[in-house]
Amino acid sequence: MRKNNEVKAWVYKAEQDFEGACILARKRKKPVPDLVCFHCHQAAEKFLKGYLVGENIPFPKTHDLTSLEMLVSGKLPGIELVSDLLLLLNRFGVLTRYPGDETTTTDAKRALKAIKEVRKFFALHLPGISETR
Repeated sequence: MRKNNEVKAWVYKAEQDFEGACILARKRKKPVPDLVCFHCHQAAEKFLKGYLVGENIPFPKTHDLTSLEMLVSGKLPGIELVSDLLLLLNRFGVLTRYPGDETTTTDAKRALKAIKEVRKFFALHLPGISETR
């Protein structure tokens, strides 16, 4: 039971990041692509960590989607279908939080499209992800 609650907690946080990215992406005046991209990355990270928790697979404190995907690889059928999307989202983690690596509205559109596909994939494997959107 505890494990299921932990998975749901990760999914809940991932869904908040996803929803935040969707809301911020609609902002036309004064767009905030760095925030959209960051929240897309965060949602993907939390979906991956939620799956790892559910499978009792320990993971380090990291924001690197590639290393988290490697931990999932072989345990989650079809993860390779979203590998390119996770790689795209990976660059929007920590580095874009600081000056010198800004994103564009085009990056934000790509990130949002990517997280929608990643989310759709994890909806098949994690509880609490709404089918809508």
